[in-house]
Amino acid sequence: MSMIGEYARLAPAELERAVRDPDWARKFIGELAEAELDAGPGASPARCHDTDKAWHALDFLLRRLAFPVDVVIGEEEIPGADDWGYVPPRYLTPERVQVAAEAFTAIPPGALVSGVTPADLVQADIYPVIVWEGGESLEYVTSHYQALVPFFQAAARDGHAVVVWLD
Repeated sequence: MSMIGEYARLAPAELERAVRDPDWARKFIGELAEAELDAGPGASPARCHDTDKAWHALDFLLRRLAFPVDVVIGEEEIPGADDWGYVPPRYLTPERVQVAAEAFTAIPPGALVSGVTPADLVQADIYPVIVWEGGESLEYVTSHYQALVPFFQAAARDGHAVVVWLD
């Protein structure tokens, strides 16, 4: 089974409820994701997003660049939440989402992976190691980065928080 980086944008009132009631949050976010699947691509700005198995490489590369927000693991715990796959969900406040969206503008995809090779990811034991051992191109990571940036920009524009977990 694979670990997938998952994201959901929540309005401030939804985040407040999610923090008070993590079971509601899990159900609500599941309904958001299902509604987006039913609506099809391009229906409206996505409130749910995933980075597939690129999450660990994104974390490694962003930390290497001293990115100011932990957009991969999240920064705040949702108290009392059970694992939503591999870990309990965490979140970023709307203010931290804004900081992340602004910081993303300074990092074009090429800069994210500049000077890094798949062998570097193997040496750092970045999940999924088997992919990097096979010499997978870092375009896999940059393509997920290029999709994550507008997701955060939309969240910042709308004043949303972001919930993060590994499923």
